Amino acid sequence: MEGMPQPSAPRRSPGRPPRISREEVIGTARRLVTEEGVDRLTMRRLAAEVGSTPMALYHHVRNKEELLVLLLDDYAARTLRRPELPARPRERVLAAAAAIHEALAACPWIVEVLTADDLMSTSALWFVEQIVDGLVEGGLSVEQAVHGYRAIWYYTVGEIVVRATAARRRADDARATYREQVFGSLDPGELPRLAQVADRWAPLTGEDTYPDGLRALVDGLLAVR
Repeated sequence: MEGMPQPSAPRRSPGRPPRISREEVIGTARRLVTEEGVDRLTMRRLAAEVGSTPMALYHHVRNKEELLVLLLDDYAARTLRRPELPARPRERVLAAAAAIHEALAACPWIVEVLTADDLMSTSALWFVEQIVDGLVEGGLSVEQAVHGYRAIWYYTVGEIVVRATAARRRADDARATYREQVFGSLDPGELPRLAQVADRWAPLTGEDTYPDGLRALVDGLLAVR
């Protein structure tokens, strides 16, 4: 009634941020790294995005490194599909490694995380098992197979990192790179082979030769029997 005090809306308890889930934390972190890059992801920024506090996030993840591991595992679980692998050990190794490469290369931020060697996705371990098992069936000892897997992993990650970094630099700066300037003035008397391909160096090194390099690497590993 007019002149009578109206009931007030229920008051929210002060100091209590909204309850958040791990799924919400991971989803928001995935959006941030996709849009802005891994270096812009901080616990404080993430807390602000989900409308909570950094302290509340620590109930779900201990630190940024664990968050990145969760992001890796989330990405692997959503994108890594277990293919029907060939029966021959050599071909099985090639197929498993190629599947890992294809999934990782498709993610724009993954290369920044992969440089931290201790970070690993448990969802990808099935593929690691196939590579190690294939190398063992190909004649290597278990120890040699683990070393062989590491060689394949370094080659795969290195190829992705170098290719992504080069693409980013080309997108950021259209000017001739330092390498292009150097190769444009090579002395054929001192460096005859490099001078021979100097004008084609960029397109040649830009070709996708990962499958060929992988086959050569696996052939070399299995030859050490």
